[in-house]
Amino acid sequence: GDNMIERSTNLDWYKGPTLLEALDQINEPKRPSDKPLRLPLQDVYKIGGIGTVPVGRVETGVIKPGMVVTFGPTGLTTEVKSVEMHHEALTEALPGDNVGFNVKNVAVKDLKRGYVASNSKDDPAKGAASFTSQVIIMNHPGQIGNGYAPVLDCHTSHIAVKFAELLTKIDRRSGKELEKEPKFLKNGDAGMVKMLPTKPMVVETFSEYPPLGRFAVRDMRQTVAVGVIKSVDKKDPTGAKVTKAAVKKGVK
Repeated sequence: GDNMIERSTNLDWYKGPTLLEALDQINEPKRPSDKPLRLPLQDVYKIGGIGTVPVGRVETGVIKPGMVVTFGPTGLTTEVKSVEMHHEALTEALPGDNVGFNVKNVAVKDLKRGYVASNSKDDPAKGAASFTSQVIIMNHPGQIGNGYAPVLDCHTSHIAVKFAELLTKIDRRSGKELEKEPKFLKNGDAGMVKMLPTKPMVVETFSEYPPLGRFAVRDMRQTVAVGVIKSVDKKDPTGAKVTKAAVKKGVK
């Protein structure tokens, strides 16, 4: 694609920003610390004498000791015992902080990279049954049609997702609809696509939680498309485990 990252010499007439510059110029709305907690897990450790310690970066909201967290997509709910950054205990962690936090009554195997910690009382994270995204195809040698199932890299999750339905083809500059239900999308095209995750995964709309609402599409060991999520159909977890520690804190 032209004007994605560097300025293109093929488009001398175009004086506007590249895609990357345009993305950088989008003003972030109110401080991310005012939003509900979203902390995608990068790793989960078992630390002798302490217990289970998930690690990740706070993307929105705050996390603090004593908070009851729900992990999406499974709905596992428990209490945060302590929060640490660089081996120092914190009273709260803010967006941008890379932290480890100790959770009660939870085995390491119950948590995985790509799960998302959230505040059980404030818009807890849930798995997506499906979601609708605006995508731009950039390095795909062929054409993409319904049923295409590449890997989506979104926050720390890395899961195959099916392009269930190409809804529209749009003009990537104006966003105007060019075609309804196109048969395929090819290099340089933009479109709205309904997507189905092949495994439970947490995603959010870009407008509500930007870091969990943008993604790269990987195939053939390269990025073949990028996108933002416009709407999510969330599903409530079944049989979610609520630990004793969470019950003590008044979670039903």
